[in-house]
Amino acid sequence: MKKVVLISGASAGIGKETAKVLLQAGYTVYGAARRTDQMKDLQLLGAKIIAMDVANEDSMKSCIEEIIRNEDRIDILINNAGFGTFGSIEDVPMKTARYQIEVNLFGLARLTQLVLPFMREQNSGKIVNITSTGGKAAGPMGGWYHASKFAVEALSDSLRLEVKRFGIDVIIIEPGGVKTEWGNIAYGGLKEISGHTVYKPMVGILERLGEKAERNNVDPNVIAQLIKKSITASKPKARYVAGYLAKPILFMKKWLSDAMFDKLIMNQLK
Repeated sequence: MKKVVLISGASAGIGKETAKVLLQAGYTVYGAARRTDQMKDLQLLGAKIIAMDVANEDSMKSCIEEIIRNEDRIDILINNAGFGTFGSIEDVPMKTARYQIEVNLFGLARLTQLVLPFMREQNSGKIVNITSTGGKAAGPMGGWYHASKFAVEALSDSLRLEVKRFGIDVIIIEPGGVKTEWGNIAYGGLKEISGHTVYKPMVGILERLGEKAERNNVDPNVIAQLIKKSITASKPKARYVAGYLAKPILFMKKWLSDAMFDKLIMNQLK
């Protein structure tokens, strides 16, 4: 029997590439996103396309109901939908901050809640949550994004302990730098929100660092292959890491003192 996979945020980047990789591997893939017009290529490859907004309760319910109606099961949920709101903590409007948390954390959590009863009933399943190295190490101007990803890390750890006895694995993917539209959105927002405030000098430095990193960021296929590796493992690890600077950043965050790590970051901002 083909495994049924639901991927949120499948219209671009890691989500779209993961859909392609899993289609090639023989999975039944449901790609969900707001921008269904950007998933026509996936549809031609055999993916089933669903319009879904993780900030909309009815949209998520409708998506799960359609999959269960068609397949009678969901074997794997890949919570990939998310984005980055950048700007200083002082400058980011609370409405914007709340939406960041709504999409990256609460949308992920609610979609997970909707899928879990079916996975428990079949006594099997895998939930893959895409976080970031930014869910372990925080830098300036990304406070609300980091807050959302730190929260997903903690949520995933708790969930893993709760559902293991039902035959369900919870897996965290922690990408570093990846060539996607994420950076354009994050840094575009950064300039708009804090580019004309007292934080302007830092914004300029971060933009230059972002442009430099973009040249070294990995193709999203690297992360897609990592996701495939995680869901095909008989005993998957709790966390998988890949992407530009991902392992060095997490290594330094683990072993350096807070003061040393802060100094390392600030030295990059001179």
